[in-house]
Amino acid sequence: MANSNILGKYSPYNTIIHRLDPRFKLFSLILLMVVTFLPYGNYTNRFIVLGFLTIIIALIMIIGRVSFKSFFKSLSSMWVMFIFLLIFMFFLPNEGKYLIHQFENGYALYYDGLLNVGHVILRLILMVALTIILTSTTLPMDITYALEWYLTPLRVVKFPTQIVSLTISLALRFIPTLLNESNRIMNAQKSRGVDYNRGFLMSKIRSITTLIIPLLVSCFSRSDELAIAMEARGYDPYKKRSHYKTLHFTYRDLLAIIFILLVAGIMITASCFASYVPGFDDFLNSIFNIPTI
Repeated sequence: MANSNILGKYSPYNTIIHRLDPRFKLFSLILLMVVTFLPYGNYTNRFIVLGFLTIIIALIMIIGRVSFKSFFKSLSSMWVMFIFLLIFMFFLPNEGKYLIHQFENGYALYYDGLLNVGHVILRLILMVALTIILTSTTLPMDITYALEWYLTPLRVVKFPTQIVSLTISLALRFIPTLLNESNRIMNAQKSRGVDYNRGFLMSKIRSITTLIIPLLVSCFSRSDELAIAMEARGYDPYKKRSHYKTLHFTYRDLLAIIFILLVAGIMITASCFASYVPGFDDFLNSIFNIPTI
């Protein structure tokens, strides 16, 4: 079940992060993701500001008792993307300024490319951490209520907010279920002699079909059962519905909003005044004495 925590499985703890309003947590997720991708000038500023955000996120994960084990398992599934970024951005032709090594075929290694790779990977890690915090501390139905609340103004133009929010909620709910189902099917096929790790490309593609086809059949079967169950209970997405749980803002949400806005304000201020901080060129020349090209 190594992949079952790729988006962070809900952990039923009674921490202050769990008790926060899901509407605030969804707003905080979007706000922190936006400030993560703001321009912060030179590389020194980028790593200082993102390092500050990393400390804040780590503290939130500790307070919310979010599993670091599941977090690192989620990162392990992204190693292919990290390697691709390393290869693609480390060999930047005619883009870098600080040279590491020049190859005979014209390609070169640059310090700029290495730092750029680290910057992009750090942003991706922060996005994964923020998503895991949301899904590990918030019930899927609470996320549905929050999405529906944010989509409420679109009802003026007859936008089906309830259908969209329910679709997103079901997608979040069934991702761990489908991952567990894929692991079960894979183990069953391995017991029948199917090898997913060895062989050339075509043999691996043929072995993957033994996983994909049963998984698709299972998906269609589960969706059919879910549709029948919802219809048997009289579900009508076009009628006005009441909610089992009513969301309320509390003093904890107010304090949390002030804290998140303060963090976002610091990062936005750092982005606005990044041009007034000494450049990365001067930093490298004074510390490493690296020759430029």
